[in-house]
Amino acid sequence: MQPWVSLFKDQRSAFAQEPYPSAKVRLDRLDRLGALVLGHQGQIEEALSADFSYRCKVETKLAETFVSLEGIKYSKKNLKAWMAPVPRAVSRWFFPSKAEIFYQPKGVVGVIAPWNYPLYLSVGPLTAALAAGNRAMVKLPEGTPLFSALFAKLLGERFDPTEVAPVLGGPEVGAAFSAMPWDHLLFTGSTAVGRAVMAAAAPHLTPLTLELGGKSPAILAPSADPAKAAVKILAAKALNAGQTCIAPDYVLLPQKQLEPFLAALAQAAQTQVGSLEPDRDYSSLVNLKHYQRLERLHQEALAAGAKEVKLLPGPVFLPPKRRIAPVVLLNPPWDSGVMQEEIFGPLLPVLTYQNFGEALEWVNAGPRPLALYLFGPKKTELEATLKGTHSGGVAVNQCLLQVAQDDLPFGGVGPSGMGRYHGPEGFVTFSNPKGVYRQSWLDAGALVRPPYNQRTHWMLRWMIGK
Repeated sequence: MQPWVSLFKDQRSAFAQEPYPSAKVRLDRLDRLGALVLGHQGQIEEALSADFSYRCKVETKLAETFVSLEGIKYSKKNLKAWMAPVPRAVSRWFFPSKAEIFYQPKGVVGVIAPWNYPLYLSVGPLTAALAAGNRAMVKLPEGTPLFSALFAKLLGERFDPTEVAPVLGGPEVGAAFSAMPWDHLLFTGSTAVGRAVMAAAAPHLTPLTLELGGKSPAILAPSADPAKAAVKILAAKALNAGQTCIAPDYVLLPQKQLEPFLAALAQAAQTQVGSLEPDRDYSSLVNLKHYQRLERLHQEALAAGAKEVKLLPGPVFLPPKRRIAPVVLLNPPWDSGVMQEEIFGPLLPVLTYQNFGEALEWVNAGPRPLALYLFGPKKTELEATLKGTHSGGVAVNQCLLQVAQDDLPFGGVGPSGMGRYHGPEGFVTFSNPKGVYRQSWLDAGALVRPPYNQRTHWMLRWMIGK
């Protein structure tokens, strides 16, 4: 038996001894989690940069440290209100009885974190799980071994293993972790692995939250300013070299906007990235396998008829440091790999549409994405998009920032995921919302108990209406 399996049993026993931690206990755990992140920023940044060959430290501060700490602060601020029972209405037939929802911790929670944002996507789920009063174990990603070893050490210094325990190991450990009888399991990763996790969890009927990926579109409405949209789309695509589950995967825009958009995109690339030289704050691809996959997608798209539009001078691919420049692939076929697979890199397909309705039809023809970005919409276009397309979340005139809004739920739909966390929804996800009915001194049920008689039939006619 692996040591972490024994820890799972220890956490179960510890939870049985303390099935409803007080607000004071929960706040203390959140404080320790926040102190871990805040107190070891430099070590975490160095470890992640080494794992990626180069990972921009400013991006780590913005996209991992800052959002992790903000999420903890938000949960601490709202915790006592979340823990309070929520009154619910009772039918007039049961008045003056009372009803409420009592939020009870689920128990022992499993978290499987990915390699692309391993700090934020470990701390975020842990924040919600601890706020809800659970014990937790987190399977750290093998794709970032230096970070995972460091974070496991830091968790061990701040938490008793019966509170929070890290788990290290490769895919075989991840598969075994998925198959444990968790009280809730949250997985962040690819859709393909998400299916395997769901299958592994099925024998125990483990409640699941799956945060997956997909092809998140950026749509420029006919009235959009292509220059303003280009700056924001390029920034989102270049962040972490495109290795972001909610990065804009492809762009749809009217033909008349194409040239000004491409010109503004090139200017934004020059300003924000500049070059692939080592002194620039632009991240590398995490490993050779992922780098070669993006090379393949690029070559296949060109062979299928897509036109390459370079955004920076010099080569697109820089093998020694696993760096890829942001590059446009213009009008690739819909059946090409770059339009069928989640890209997860700085390749940006750009396609033109004839009318706005056609753009929405293209989005609806594919799997439902994790995010959708809409620029410059009129009121009718925004309404048509919100009502007529499905996605995990939407940002209007911006990219990525919906995930940083702590009061908004985050999650996918269909192939891009199931369930939500962040905000109050995160607390609810890791809680059992137990319905409680409190009988008053006046018991109306006595009027319809057996033995049934004429009074019973009279009451039913009154209650039903006939």
